[in-house]
Amino acid sequence: MRFHSLPESKRYAEDESEYAVLLGRYNTVLDELFAGGDVYVITSVWTTEAEVPPFQPDAGYWQSLVVEDDPDPEFRTYCHLFAARRPWRHGCLDELLRDIADDKAAGVFVTDTRMRRIHYPYDGGADVFLPTPEERDRTRDRHSHWLSGSPSGL
Repeated sequence: MRFHSLPESKRYAEDESEYAVLLGRYNTVLDELFAGGDVYVITSVWTTEAEVPPFQPDAGYWQSLVVEDDPDPEFRTYCHLFAARRPWRHGCLDELLRDIADDKAAGVFVTDTRMRRIHYPYDGGADVFLPTPEERDRTRDRHSHWLSGSPSGL
């Protein structure tokens, strides 16, 4: 399901009160998904090189994916993934979430260590993937006022 980070589907915060709203929404859902446990924070680096770029701060190399497997090596695209395991604490990702909300960072997701619950924040909101329809429905219903008014749900 997709939650919007600001009222009326506004995409970008313009002042500190709006940043407080979007960080509050991100952290509320993250707390519900991960409180009391560890999470993986997965970050990505996209390149045209198969060689793994330098590691991300506080994260270890996980794997590389060929995104565009063009026969010409100059046109291949790779996504290199880095993972950091940390205990979940409310607000521990605020700086990163703020960068994501400002479209300064992208391709980040937070997951439990079994990778059953995934929170994928982006500028404008977050997509949340849950292991059962019942858990999805409970989470959706708790935050129904953060959902899109569009029939597509986007």
